[in-house]
Amino acid sequence: MNKTIVYSAPGGAINTDDFAVYVRNPGQAWEQLFVYEAKVDMHHVRQASMAYFDMSGRVEVRIESLKQSIQEAVIRPLSANLSFEHTEKTLSFTLDRPLKLSVEINGERFSNLHLFANPIEAVTPDPVQDHVLLLKPAIHRTEDIYRLLATPKVEGGNLPDTIYFAPGMHYLEQTLLQIPSDTTVYIAGGAIVVGSMVCDHVKNVSIRGRGILYLSDFHRFSAFRGIRIVFSENISVEGIITLDPPHYSIYLGQSKHVHIQNFKSFSTRGWSDGIDMMSCSHIDIDDVFLRTSDDCIAIYGSRWDYYGDTSHITVRNSVFWADVAHPLMIGTHGNHRENGDTIENILFENIDILEHHEPQPNYMGALAINAGDNNSVRNVVYRNIRVENIELGRLIDLRVVWNKDYNPVPGFRIENISFEDITYNGDTSHPSQIFGYDEERTINNISFTRLSVNGRLILQPEPGIMEINEFTRGVSFDA
Repeated sequence: MNKTIVYSAPGGAINTDDFAVYVRNPGQAWEQLFVYEAKVDMHHVRQASMAYFDMSGRVEVRIESLKQSIQEAVIRPLSANLSFEHTEKTLSFTLDRPLKLSVEINGERFSNLHLFANPIEAVTPDPVQDHVLLLKPAIHRTEDIYRLLATPKVEGGNLPDTIYFAPGMHYLEQTLLQIPSDTTVYIAGGAIVVGSMVCDHVKNVSIRGRGILYLSDFHRFSAFRGIRIVFSENISVEGIITLDPPHYSIYLGQSKHVHIQNFKSFSTRGWSDGIDMMSCSHIDIDDVFLRTSDDCIAIYGSRWDYYGDTSHITVRNSVFWADVAHPLMIGTHGNHRENGDTIENILFENIDILEHHEPQPNYMGALAINAGDNNSVRNVVYRNIRVENIELGRLIDLRVVWNKDYNPVPGFRIENISFEDITYNGDTSHPSQIFGYDEERTINNISFTRLSVNGRLILQPEPGIMEINEFTRGVSFDA
């Protein structure tokens, strides 16, 4: 069934005026989307655009370019293979499924339009139910929220187990909301919450909805993350958008059984990674879009207060855009005081990488494993990965490394890494590299099946395409 849900923006939301965006089901009236500001690129912070809606069936989209004539256009990821038509001022196409898109006019990637077509939510909370704490737009004292969670709405009624942020602007006075166990936080479409969510030593928490967590311009809170999940279990994050957190968008420490789906984020500051994991297990990341000014995804062992191995991580069906550093990164941090950590059983599958821009050679690599701190990284699969043109960086970087900025000691080993159906079309000024550290700290058993670079199948480590050093063993290529 064709269905479209459009959300009004609250007063106080910051818009851009580069585009006007309209959607409709075939044969119905056009509905205009609010176009939000989404700041991008730490190197030179600029104003991009972002709009979102929910859909099922078929939806027609019309985009008007308000500041420049359309000479040419591209809709990425290219794998979406969307047909479109454009005039001098208007670009039109039809969606038959939810997608996360970048619409770029006249080759401009920094004043582009990010368009998020979400699936329609299967279930939404009813804000009038007695187990729901309805928060209307306001400045909220967190102690008041905790008090209301401990008080039934009616005598003899249930305690609230859902915090519902209604459409409108919400400000968390202390900036952080500590979420108790067995609680759902629902941020409705059209709601903006200025603040950060924290899951600390809790279980069975859901953070979901179609609204926005807003942390832009919080310079005085440089360590704040969009969502922090530490020492916690059975946590889910679904559907929301995070705009410009000063630190990570989602930060996971010593947690397990976490599911992240249909999450979108933008960032512009140093250490503003997308989703980072330290000493975690059984993390499932599905259908996310991250445009960040540091690593989009980073998977580590021990760091800071979090200790232990990392395992069973799945990242799939997602789109990554690294304005700085790596789209996909594994291995830098571990328990160097002991024998390091083991980071293992990781799957990256069905992923589009739209950009990788990193001027420092030591931090290049769209698909990167840099084992430091005595870490061993093993049993990693990269499957069905499509990498579009890299502005500055390299496709693959596997190194057992001693990065003296972060590692008191080198890493120990990288082994059993599989690359299946990897496609790259773009610049190869910086070749891929597979470098062990020494005779004891080696890289072993790396397999490539259908690795394609600029339309050519790669069947050996060709000069200018891939470099392998003497501490690397067992590299194979297969058609």
